[in-house]
Amino acid sequence: MSSNREREDNQGHNHEHNHEHTKGHKKGHDHGHSHGHSHSHGHHGHSHAPNNKAGLLIALIITASIMVLEFVGGLVTNSLALLSDSGHMLSDTAALALSLVAMWFAVRPKSSSRTFGFHRFEILAALLNGVTLFVIAAFIVAEAIKRFAEPPTVASGSMMIIAGIGLLANLASAWFLMRKADIKDNLNVRSAYLHVLGDAIGSVGAIVAGILMSLFSWYIADPIISVIVALLILKSAWGIIQSTVHILMEGTPAHVDAEQVKQTLLRISGVKDVHDLHIWTITSGLDSLSCHLTVEESVDCQNVLQEAIQQIAEDFHIEHTTIQIEKSELKHPVLKV
Repeated sequence: MSSNREREDNQGHNHEHNHEHTKGHKKGHDHGHSHGHSHSHGHHGHSHAPNNKAGLLIALIITASIMVLEFVGGLVTNSLALLSDSGHMLSDTAALALSLVAMWFAVRPKSSSRTFGFHRFEILAALLNGVTLFVIAAFIVAEAIKRFAEPPTVASGSMMIIAGIGLLANLASAWFLMRKADIKDNLNVRSAYLHVLGDAIGSVGAIVAGILMSLFSWYIADPIISVIVALLILKSAWGIIQSTVHILMEGTPAHVDAEQVKQTLLRISGVKDVHDLHIWTITSGLDSLSCHLTVEESVDCQNVLQEAIQQIAEDFHIEHTTIQIEKSELKHPVLKV
């Protein structure tokens, strides 16, 4: 697409940059190149950035502390459930730290070589978090399989106390993230939040295993609960990986219907056709759109462009738009995507 636009520029077609608050437009241009908001990424993608950082930092401190407690406790009590949970919390500690680093990178200014800045680093961090969840779950299952044949004796009482402390800590971390961070729309924060929830589930599993072993001496409950926890971890991880890969493949955001966008543009007076429509996510909360509009010969291109920008912003909450206005005599190469 960029090569097409460059060729079209070289052919003498004009591109008009329209910003969110632009009121006046020059008349008579056949091409419109609009950036609906030069600063909207600050409004949508990172308006909660300070709170996100605070929530993640608190969760990181709590998680790291409980990770050490559960690891030592797992060694002392010989509990795989505790060791697996501490292993999960190790990945969570790294995930939370990575999420904080990603936020630091994301607010760095763009450059001539990185015109979108570092926003995608958050998506990469979320993807890495999802992959680490898979790895941790695989280790838990592998160790549990070894223990099924000869379940070792576990100090269930101490195990339950440590797991209980871990559960309270995990719930506290989740609460801070819910209150201070954007766990709904920010994929990076959501992946960290799912890590914390996975820890809480692991702690509950360890407590249940401890009760069964304490009451009935069912030491096989330890590896069984560990496998159940691992499967729950995998479910969360798969959702994160799917979302991040979709974004990295520049898929249409889940909350946007591309066909509906096209019909909205076609309803604008003077628009004859919509083609080369692309909608993608740059990072959580920052979507982008580009398209070509073929218009009637008699229409004012700037008026059509202004209405298209406003309709996309109002109806689909996409303010980073690049819209090219064309008339029937314009010829450009066949677009490959």
